[in-house]
Amino acid sequence: MPDIGAGTQMLILFFILLVLRLPVAFALGLSALYAMWVLGFGLDLVGDLIATGIAKYSLLAIPFFILAGALMGSLGIAERMIRFFRVLIGGLPGGMGVVGTAVCLFWGAVSGSGPASVAAIGPLIIKGMEEDGYSRAFAAGLVCTGAALSIVIPPSIGLVIYGVIAETSISDLFIAAIVPGLFMGLLMLATLPFARKIPHRSGDGSSLDRLVPPPYAGLPYHKRLGRAFLDSFWGLMTPVVILGGIYSGAFTPTEAALVATVYALLVGGLFYKTLTLKGLYDSLGEAAASSAVVMLVVAYASLFGWVVTVDDLIGQYSDTLLGISDNQWVILAVIMLVLLLAGMFMDAITIMFICLPIFLPVASHLGWDPVWFGVLVMINLAIGLFTPPVGINLYVAANVTRLPLERVAQGAIPFLIMSIIGMAIVALLPEMSTGVVALLKP
Repeated sequence: MPDIGAGTQMLILFFILLVLRLPVAFALGLSALYAMWVLGFGLDLVGDLIATGIAKYSLLAIPFFILAGALMGSLGIAERMIRFFRVLIGGLPGGMGVVGTAVCLFWGAVSGSGPASVAAIGPLIIKGMEEDGYSRAFAAGLVCTGAALSIVIPPSIGLVIYGVIAETSISDLFIAAIVPGLFMGLLMLATLPFARKIPHRSGDGSSLDRLVPPPYAGLPYHKRLGRAFLDSFWGLMTPVVILGGIYSGAFTPTEAALVATVYALLVGGLFYKTLTLKGLYDSLGEAAASSAVVMLVVAYASLFGWVVTVDDLIGQYSDTLLGISDNQWVILAVIMLVLLLAGMFMDAITIMFICLPIFLPVASHLGWDPVWFGVLVMINLAIGLFTPPVGINLYVAANVTRLPLERVAQGAIPFLIMSIIGMAIVALLPEMSTGVVALLKP
């Protein structure tokens, strides 16, 4: 290695290990261990640092939100919600494109995980959009984008982790993310008029009739809407229970994750009668595997972050950023560009643990509101989930649709363009997030 600091050597080694296709968690851990050896620290610190990094109360929200999302997918709650929105707005211009966007945004308030959302609701939405004349690639792109907003729309696992790293109120972050998240969803709708639709040949009547789910076919609109609402009522109440409890002060965001899990079990067991031992076992296994991946990254990232602090990497790179320009918007643009490029190659959690310790002091120095900055970071990381070449949502959608990754990426390009425009607007209008917090918080 050249004569550079241990922290910089660690960063270089980390990216080399990623190129060698080592799992992210182990790349973090091995590069951090190397840096600790260079700095002359013994390995006896490793256990304490890992334990300190993961022994945080707020992090308990992660496995329970993942479990709640898995349960709601397996218990049929997602399917019932899609049927309701299909009846409610399926006849609007755009048809299933509008339905898919609405369901993705709504599911974002349930799941909190982008890839999990693609897997849970993607097959149903993509099938419906194809029936309505959309190409499969465009439908996959819409699902990739809408599911990515799951880490923006509360409750969000990403916002929980940001709140832990930035030591910022998670409740404030949840409140601040509502309007920007919905705004990003509205921009998705702006792409629908330009979508290339495949002509549909059918002798069964209007487009609206084609979009009516089988259980409600042949009924007048008001009757099928009423039946669809009653069938999906307890599922539709999920975000009301979760977010209402948080904002009313009935429970904290961490406790809300446990409430969401218990609520899903009650709905599946008492109301929908879809809860089975096999389904519960599968959901627990899926949630345990996903949670283990996340928490392993968090554990090794604590070593990584410790080296960043000890070697004063924060001060070095913060000074470099602040020296780029006297214009804070130029600095913000550089930060957003770095995050966007990182999002093409790494998952959101890893990016936050690596970049936020460097960027947060810069944000503080420039007087940026940490809540507004957190929402902006989360939008940026959401875009990374469906940005080629390795946006993880693209891979999940390619697996769901059996399309080549390149086709799915092409379908996501219109949404990528609109999302970048939306991120710029949220950056220029901080009141979109901070104003809501000021309104709802005394």
